[in-house]
Amino acid sequence: MNRDYPLEKVRNFGIIAHIDAGKTTTSERVLFYTGSQHKIGEVHEGETTTDWMEQERERGITITAAAITCFWSKTEQKDKKDLSKKFRFNIIDTPGHIDFTAEVQRSMRVLDGAIVVFDGVAGVEPQSETNWRYADDANVPRLCLINKLDRTGASFERSYQSILDRLSKKAVRMQIPMGEEGAHEGVVDLLTMQAYTFTGNMGEDVVPVPVPEQLKTDAEKYRAELVERIVEQDENLMSAYLEGNEPPLADLKKALRNAVIANEVFPVFAGSALKNKGVQLVLDAVVDYLPSPLDLPPVKGIDPKTSGEIERKPSDDEPFTALAFKLQTDPFVGALTFFRVYAGTLEAGSYIYNANTGTKERVGRIVRLQADKREEVKKVFTGEIAAAVGLKDTKTSHTLCDEAHPIVLEEIHFPEPVVSLRIEPKTKADQEKLGIALRKLADEDPTFRVSTDDETMETIIAGMGELHLDILVDRMKREFNVEANVGKPQVAYRETIKSTAEVENKYIKQTGGRGQYGHVKIRIKPLEELPEGAKIPNNTKREDHFEFINSIKGGVIPQEYIPAVEKGIREALDRGILAGYPMVDVSVDLFDGSYHDVDSSEIAFKIAASQAFQEAAKQAKPVLLEPIMRVEVVVPEEFMGDVTGNLSGKRGAIEGMEDRGMSKAIHAKVPLAEMFGYTTTLRSMTEGRGSMTMEFDHYETVPTNVAQDIIASRK
Repeated sequence: MNRDYPLEKVRNFGIIAHIDAGKTTTSERVLFYTGSQHKIGEVHEGETTTDWMEQERERGITITAAAITCFWSKTEQKDKKDLSKKFRFNIIDTPGHIDFTAEVQRSMRVLDGAIVVFDGVAGVEPQSETNWRYADDANVPRLCLINKLDRTGASFERSYQSILDRLSKKAVRMQIPMGEEGAHEGVVDLLTMQAYTFTGNMGEDVVPVPVPEQLKTDAEKYRAELVERIVEQDENLMSAYLEGNEPPLADLKKALRNAVIANEVFPVFAGSALKNKGVQLVLDAVVDYLPSPLDLPPVKGIDPKTSGEIERKPSDDEPFTALAFKLQTDPFVGALTFFRVYAGTLEAGSYIYNANTGTKERVGRIVRLQADKREEVKKVFTGEIAAAVGLKDTKTSHTLCDEAHPIVLEEIHFPEPVVSLRIEPKTKADQEKLGIALRKLADEDPTFRVSTDDETMETIIAGMGELHLDILVDRMKREFNVEANVGKPQVAYRETIKSTAEVENKYIKQTGGRGQYGHVKIRIKPLEELPEGAKIPNNTKREDHFEFINSIKGGVIPQEYIPAVEKGIREALDRGILAGYPMVDVSVDLFDGSYHDVDSSEIAFKIAASQAFQEAAKQAKPVLLEPIMRVEVVVPEEFMGDVTGNLSGKRGAIEGMEDRGMSKAIHAKVPLAEMFGYTTTLRSMTEGRGSMTMEFDHYETVPTNVAQDIIASRK
């Protein structure tokens, strides 16, 4: 069976944005205009295709990333049924709410491009910045769409300036709108100097019209800026341009495509998805400027046999290589494992090798996705996104490959949870079901953690925010029929040290017969960031928040006991000495000790190391850390004084204010502990007219008086 679409005609891209910027509305237009569905579902009516979960439709927000496959012929193509001219789009509609940021992060890892949607009134918002950062980290080429230009207060120029100021100076106008707010009727394409309006019931007819007289001067000025930006990317075009010869349109488009793929230019488009204006031209731009899998460098990974770096080219002839990026429990088909194929092909019924676990699994069925609908396929090819049904041992970030040619791709890194709460089953019958539900939800969502409090034996669940945990508890009830009682949300505090300490500890136990003997000397200090380009020494293991240095010389502690020492220290890190919170950002140097020929054992060294670390941590000025949130509050101007005063009273630091349409946007950093239930407070302070978004920014030392209360409450 051969592929039905050549690889150069495949586009894998995501639609990303801040909450309420219009991502899902844009996705619905994409599905309609590509012929994948015959009516447009609206978010406010709860009928969208990509927001298919009950919780999404009730709240009018996107919670889980939805994958859709559709086909597009460019607008100027006369015969839309000519399959040879169609392009295959694999699209992921991602959430905009910060609590579901992991969905954006993992989607960025497997996509080749993105459409970043901005609200034409608000411009760049907090989650826009976070998503942009994720795209930067993953090196994903982007197109920008300034949406909602029909709204009161909308301004293309103000929103465009916010992109330049807060995201990237590499953004450049590709279009300007014809009218704004109620007068918004179409767009002007600057490269072709052609204006377009959108007619028909759903704006399906794209009608070329002359550029309006009142816009000609601006259009010519902005076109000159655009052409200059494009020719800067190509020496030959630049030379011709400086000699007074403007390159042909085809050459400009080719140079712009190369610049977009290299992340040197981010084209900015205009429109209103809700009013059906501009979406088709953005889809044309996806074809023209976003990369196919062939335009990207080969994917790199590690050979598990040699630990050397290897790569796979985007070709069906290469050994099969794919990354599992998402797990989902489907009520009809069971466990679904979403994967992106980077090289090779996979047939239903064949076996795959999991390079992370070293196990083989049979792929019984493969499905292509249309949000919550499934289309079964016999084979998938390079560059495709699909889902395997019924894989048992595969988790998020695992590499699936050919056993004869193993490779381990880089894992996706997710943020740590910042909010936790206690949960218990309501009845004995719910107890077993609760365990199964929690395990399945934790497999699906890498930012959702489940643990047990050692002292009370209560189950603790942790996530990215109150809404995140609220949705998960709701899903337990609806999908797994589990009734549970939950406690109040708790802040995920951390502990660390501020100075250096050196401790010696001997663990000696004689019980008759063989005893126990472990003796270590350790030095602990705050973990410092490595200078850029610095290499980690061979005797050092370094992870995100912990460093272990083995400075033992001359075999004073045999090599086989060193892992036990590290394990003892790691276990001690899990339970800090101030209030029992995990310890982070600590460097531990094992520099001396001794052993006994008969009595020494792994358990003795593990206990000795654990006790030594606890003693050293007490001496090294331990402190509590708390999550600080980046908060943006949008309120009418008359409430600004009350709101800023209230935030300051919550230990918040006001960082700035800006006009946002007819309202004011307040930017602040506030401890998470002070923000529980803030949405309700804000509504009552602003007669229901204020709105708030927040996201995790960093951890910071808790003030002494506050820390004393937290520690006392944990005793």
